[in-house]
Amino acid sequence: MSYWCELAWVPPGEVAEGVLVRVEGRRIAEVVPGVAGPPPGSVALAGLTLPGLANAHSHAFHRALRATTQAGKGDFWTWRERMYDVAAALDPDSYLALARATYAEMALAGVTCVGEFHYLHHGPGGRPYDDPNAMGHALVAAAREAGLRITLLDACYLTGGVGGAPLTGVQERFGDGDAARWAGRVEALAAAYAHDEDVEIGVAVHSVRAVPPGEMHVVSEFSHHHAVPLHAHVSEQPAENEACERAHGMSPVRLLYERGVLSPRFTAVHATHVGGRDRGLLGESGAYVCMCPTTERDLADGIGPARELCEAGSPITLGTDGHASIDMFEEARAVELDERLRTGRRGHWTAAELLQTATACGHDSLGFPDAGTLVPGAWADLVSVRLDSVRTAGARPETAAEAAVFAATAADVHSVVSSGRRIVTEGRHVLGDVGAMLGAAIREIT
Repeated sequence: MSYWCELAWVPPGEVAEGVLVRVEGRRIAEVVPGVAGPPPGSVALAGLTLPGLANAHSHAFHRALRATTQAGKGDFWTWRERMYDVAAALDPDSYLALARATYAEMALAGVTCVGEFHYLHHGPGGRPYDDPNAMGHALVAAAREAGLRITLLDACYLTGGVGGAPLTGVQERFGDGDAARWAGRVEALAAAYAHDEDVEIGVAVHSVRAVPPGEMHVVSEFSHHHAVPLHAHVSEQPAENEACERAHGMSPVRLLYERGVLSPRFTAVHATHVGGRDRGLLGESGAYVCMCPTTERDLADGIGPARELCEAGSPITLGTDGHASIDMFEEARAVELDERLRTGRRGHWTAAELLQTATACGHDSLGFPDAGTLVPGAWADLVSVRLDSVRTAGARPETAAEAAVFAATAADVHSVVSSGRRIVTEGRHVLGDVGAMLGAAIREIT
């Protein structure tokens, strides 16, 4: 199959005209710029075609919270109680339905790979399902049916606070008792997908609240042994930093560093409240940082120091986290626009840099280094954005990247090829009415 792109964003970060992309199986076989028009038998893609977008941080079940948590006041901690109500209602079947619809919404937004930070493992009261990984398998099946690759980041979650408080209530569904039992369960999960190219089983330290320091090495050793990504929520809230300082005499980043968690495979999610020394530790370790601006402002978390983190050596990636919205263009431009609010200055990030965070950097952090770029041998992911909508009309080839980043929304994505399969055509997903799917899945659990 061949696709002729009116405009395409190609290495080293430039917009080229008339780009023919030939696909064989799941991979790009050839990229030829300067082709005057679509050759016979090729599919013409109008507007700007980008590599697939990577959503590096998702909690699929949080999609059920959209709008319901917007009434009244509160903070992260009051929001969390509403989130627990949704977590309590899910089982493998209802989670499959909700995740499939959520991932289809991501596909409509141009996402071709998702990093699912997964900690809803067990049944009520923490009782394992007959298959202890039933919830993880549901997420993998959901991604496949929606047409996405998935990095399932299985999170170790053992305690209810920095001081080691036991899990209570719905939190009991998250825990395995200790890190050794967590690792045994995840070994079985990894073995189930050991030969599957489209699935990566990574791991996560949920947070310094949820994994005692003495157990963290089990998670990092799993990551090193299997050469898979390791993610963690880090310094999302000042209260988290303060509790860690009281309990351990150091910041969350320092604690993770001391316990051998930081590495080039590590991603710090949020890093909203990290100081200069912590930024240095992350950068010197080659760790990624995943910013989730729409969630961070939705929860009043704050504005993270993205530019400083990048300059310290940490590549920036993007996630939609709590799914207050699913729009990677909004996440990308928010990195720049939030910096403007924080500093009172413009021009911290170029459009090309922001596209890099949404594509290649995100895929790298999820264990798919051969994705997020339009080159031979890469995964065949093509995301085409309209340049004639009310938001993007007037863009010229030389400003097409800026139009995509600073003006387009997910609604401007009209075609998506993911792993060589066209899953969105004229703005419609192959599964059909995704809004109806979401509505049905959410009504079942709320």
